[in-house]
This record gives sequence, C-alpha cells and structure tokens, in this order.
Amino acid sequence: MKQALTLSVILAILVIGCTRKVEKTQLKEGTPAYELGKELSKVLPALDPVTTKVLVSAKAFEITTGDVLQAIQDNMGSRAAQLKQMNAAQLKQAIEQSAAQLGERKLLLGAASASQTQVSPEELDKAMQEQYKRAGDEKKFLDALASTGVSVDYVRNSIRDSLTIEKYLGSALAAQTAVAEDEIRRAYGQDKTATVRHILLLTQGKNDREKVEIHRKMEEILARARKGEDFAVLAKQYSEDPGSKDNGGLYENFGRGRMVKPFEDAAFSVPVGQISDIVETQYGYHIIFVVARKPETRPMDEVRAELEAQIKQTKQRDAYGAFLAKLKEEAGFRTLPW
Repeated sequence: MKQALTLSVILAILVIGCTRKVEKTQLKEGTPAYELGKELSKVLPALDPVTTKVLVSAKAFEITTGDVLQAIQDNMGSRAAQLKQMNAAQLKQAIEQSAAQLGERKLLLGAASASQTQVSPEELDKAMQEQYKRAGDEKKFLDALASTGVSVDYVRNSIRDSLTIEKYLGSALAAQTAVAEDEIRRAYGQDKTATVRHILLLTQGKNDREKVEIHRKMEEILARARKGEDFAVLAKQYSEDPGSKDNGGLYENFGRGRMVKPFEDAAFSVPVGQISDIVETQYGYHIIFVVARKPETRPMDEVRAELEAQIKQTKQRDAYGAFLAKLKEEAGFRTLPW
C-alpha cells in the first residue's frame, strides 16, 4: 500500500521548540486553536481546551492535546475545519498520530541541536524558492497561504527545521546508508516493478480484541481467495483501501521503495500468480495477489544512479527506524492513554 499523506504526515513539517521541560500548553480562550478544540470536543470530549491532557511524555518535554491543536491550527489554518468531519475514532487516531509525530520531531531537533547542525540562509532561501516554483511563483504561494490563514513565517521556520533534521540524519546515518557496487549489481538483477491486487482490512486505532476479530475475518477472505474466488471481486467487496478498492485492489508497475516495507517484501517475493499469507503493516492486515513482475531492460550504466538512489532510500528507511527507536529509549519517550 502506498505511503499516503495523512494528517500525521502533513504535521511532519511542523515547527517545534527546544527540548526542555515546559508547562502544559493552555490554549487561550477566543483563539482559533481554542475554538477548534471546542468544536472537536463535541465529537471527542477529551479535546476540550479547558482540560489539557498529556499525550506524549519524555524526560525533557511533554506533548499535550493543546500542543497538537495549536500545531494543527498553525499548519492548516482554515483547513483545520476538515477535522470536524471525522468521527470519534478517526479523530482520536489522527490526534494520537500527530502527537507522536510532534514528539519524534522534538527528539530529532534536540539531537540536531546537540550536534550543532545548522541550515545556512542560502539553503533556506533555496528551499523557499522551490516552494514558490511549485506554486507557480512567489505571489501565488503567498496568496495560497493567506487564503487559509497560514503565516509565511511559520512555514519558513517549519522548512528550516525540516532541513535541519534532514541534514542531521544525513550525517548521523551516513555509515549505515552507504551503497556498495555489489549491491547495485544485485539490484540490477532483481525484478524492477510489480503489479498486484490486494485486500486491506484497517487496524489503525483498533484495540487488541478488535484486531483479533479483524484478523479472523481476513483469514476467511484469504481462504476464499485461495479456493479460487475472483480476487478482484473480493477486493471490491471487502478492501478498505480507498486508493485501490474500486479497481479490484490493483496497484500496477510500482518500483521498490514505493510501498511500505512489509507490503513491498511480499510483492517482490511471493511467486507470480500466487497469494501471500496475511501481511501486517502500519495500516492493517493485507493479502496480496501477485499479478506480474518485470525485470530491468535498460543497460546497467543507464540505471546505475537510479538503482543507487533506491537502495539508499531503503537503507535510510531501515536505519531511521532503528535510530529513532534508540533516541526514544534514551529519552524515556512514552505515549500515554487519554
């Protein structure tokens, strides 16, 4: 399944302060973030801004419901009203993911600061120019921000922090992400793309008892598929992946590094024409029918840089997970029930 943009991913560019212990964020009555909390508390009472709750705790900082609400308001402006369309379970999941993302970003910025990693004015200006270009030009970019009530200074600071983390990780993980010549040659001999159909049953935000029941349901679907029922029909009936459900669960000709790792591993290892066992990802439980795979047909010299980048991306993904886990352990990072 593609690594789709979610609220937690959007919030990955949020600006975070220094990693020192602070008082719980108390939103001021009448501010947009306070009013957002009041509106959302009609769906999820725990978001009432009058009673701030701690969602993430570490030795040096806390992330509260107030922090998340303020971050959402700062980052999304008037678009934050979209959250009002969520039900309680969806909203709780989005807030928890955002709180964890904010906490992780705090850890990374603290580590970057300790290593004296800095972004130059020239690097920041280049990144801003890229944003202007994507929007059409600087005026269109600023007009788009103004239309949603998002501050350009906020965006600039957020981009600076993102660049700081990127530079820090590039240095900290350099040894683990170096690519050797034999790795490029092995990659060249592997299949380049895969085409699959899949069925997803979501488990995000579900408790252990609910996940057991979802797994049981997926076992029944898997048994039916392996007995010969049309996989595309089953996907249309049962899959909860909005990106592929209506197309019979189809994802065509995707390369390595495009899907979350457990999904990718199955897509490139299960024999063509066969169905995987149940695969668990951050989204939920999948079963994957491998339709086809294609090898690389271009000369190796032509694709060397592309292969090196793909291998490096995969190594970065794996190294980052282990690195972040170590940071969390050292920082006493915990998510709390609320």
